[in-house]
Amino acid sequence: MGVLQWVLLLVALVVFFWAVGAYNRLVRLRNGIANAFAQIDVQLKRRHDLIPNLVEVARKYLEHEAQTLEAVIAARNQARSAEQAAASAPLAPGVMGTLSGAEQLLGGALGRLMAVVENYPELKADQNMRELSEELASTENRIGFARQAYNDQANDFNDAAQQFPTLIVARLFNFQPQAMLEATTSEAEREPVKVRF
Repeated sequence: MGVLQWVLLLVALVVFFWAVGAYNRLVRLRNGIANAFAQIDVQLKRRHDLIPNLVEVARKYLEHEAQTLEAVIAARNQARSAEQAAASAPLAPGVMGTLSGAEQLLGGALGRLMAVVENYPELKADQNMRELSEELASTENRIGFARQAYNDQANDFNDAAQQFPTLIVARLFNFQPQAMLEATTSEAEREPVKVRF
């Protein structure tokens, strides 16, 4: 073997080992996204389990507010379905957008319920209602932190998959960009709930 052949072999080995390293890094980052979603999933399940209890406690006080309670349950069921779909395929395109939309709808319905609760001092003072509200607020904070961790993972993956020369490996092995979870999608959803007495 001549010197040129040895140099070509050495270059080929360097490129091969670099490609293996790049591929393994992309796989590790993609798995990090799945893990970050699993953390969100745990908190969403907790949230979805708390909501029926919150509605049941409120039901006895708010019999004439049935529409609000039904809207919360309907939004919870839609969010739960979206969460289950996302849990079965967290890296599938579009699934995070559907989940984010359903969770926003649920958040809006919960905001309306809490606004209604403010109008009923006896319900607001109920021990079960206070505990469930605190539990839900704590869960909302955990969901926020888990979403941030997910977005950080998705951002790291997207950066790695879109930077040259790793971009070559990402395209060869069909690594798709991952969607970020957004808090809101429209200006109307960003408006705070108005409470009137």
